[in-house]
Amino acid sequence: MTEQGVRWSADQVLALAPDAASRKAGGKLGTAGPWSEAGSGTEAVWGLCKGSGSKPYQTVVDLTGPAYKCSCPSRKFPCKHALGLLLLWSGDDGSVPAGATPPDWAGQWLADRRGRAEKKRTEAGEGAPAADPEAARRRAERRADRVTAGATELERRLADLLRGGLAPAEQAGYGLWEETAARMVDAQAPGLAARIRELGAIPGSGAGWPARLLEECALLHLLDQGWLRRDRLPEPLAATVRSRIGLPAPADGPAERDQWLVLAQYDSADAKLTTRRIWLYGAESGRTRLVLSYGAGGRAPELSLPVGLVLDAELTGYPGAGQSRAALGERFAAPAPAGFRPPGVTTADAVARYGTALREDPWLESVPVTLERVVPVPDGERWQLADADRDSALPLTRTARSRPGPWRLLALSGGAPVTVFGECGHRGFTPLTAWPEGACEAVALC
Repeated sequence: MTEQGVRWSADQVLALAPDAASRKAGGKLGTAGPWSEAGSGTEAVWGLCKGSGSKPYQTVVDLTGPAYKCSCPSRKFPCKHALGLLLLWSGDDGSVPAGATPPDWAGQWLADRRGRAEKKRTEAGEGAPAADPEAARRRAERRADRVTAGATELERRLADLLRGGLAPAEQAGYGLWEETAARMVDAQAPGLAARIRELGAIPGSGAGWPARLLEECALLHLLDQGWLRRDRLPEPLAATVRSRIGLPAPADGPAERDQWLVLAQYDSADAKLTTRRIWLYGAESGRTRLVLSYGAGGRAPELSLPVGLVLDAELTGYPGAGQSRAALGERFAAPAPAGFRPPGVTTADAVARYGTALREDPWLESVPVTLERVVPVPDGERWQLADADRDSALPLTRTARSRPGPWRLLALSGGAPVTVFGECGHRGFTPLTAWPEGACEAVALC
């Protein structure tokens, strides 16, 4: 339960926003003016927000999710009204009284959510209806045959590309890769299709593109060969190959209950799907886990967790060598303020950690790492994080440099060492969250 008087900070609320527009619009609604009948209990916040119509919007937030319900037509989660209500509540100025009883419209939604969660727990305890194992085996074999046919065709196309040289790839544009990716979609290998589409952007990425294209083609060839020879691989590595190919696998590891600190949350999107990546750190286990949430058709993913708060929850891991992904299971309390932060390592240790992880998953782009006592410093037109106590540094990725994160990090540091969580890979380091020296309150950088 959320204790009375313990409320999230404005930064933690704004970190829930699905985009910059929602963050700005929600900030304008974080004042008492448009709100009426607002209140909060141990697990929820609710209120009526005046809109353009004759009836105010009914907005309620379940703090244990968090989850959101609003009568507005927005397709975003949370919408600007939910963000504004949480900002008003976080101010703790009396505008959202604590210890109140929710009105019927809010109480009914909250009760329905509790009922569905209880039904899900009951069904999980009883076990799912038994499936036909023989039918499942036949479906898996048919799909494996299609993937094998696609991987074999892709090997021929890669051989043709290398035989003819890389120069024609610059003139072919996206058409060459899109057609090949479509063939992999037909073969039910979405992981291969996604990697192929990424190849199309490399010839236009600037100087040195042939080397980068050759590197990615080599990794694609390695994945192809891993699939075609999967029966010779150790099972953990074979599971990683299946995952990289795009074959679905359930989270089948043991449920692990812990106090999970929400380290970072950010979205990436393509034409069809928005993917939200949420990094969690277990206070007792010391493990860093990745939870993914998806939104299709222009909708934002529904799962949104406040950065810097702690969840008392269960996570279940997915199969695969070095796999950090997990499924978020039952949550036992509302997110609460953290009294700790993850331990950090040096920049040299971070690079070594990525190198070790590559032995288990050669296609790994990056690993989650917390850097301790680093200082952001410019390096010509680039930025880097330098160890305050050692003569070593990590360059920031191009993605990081295109965001406001480096400047926010510089303002937070002021030249003093900070602790930074992010993703470390062969392209450098992407900072996602930071803590000032000696503080436990996280500052989101993305």
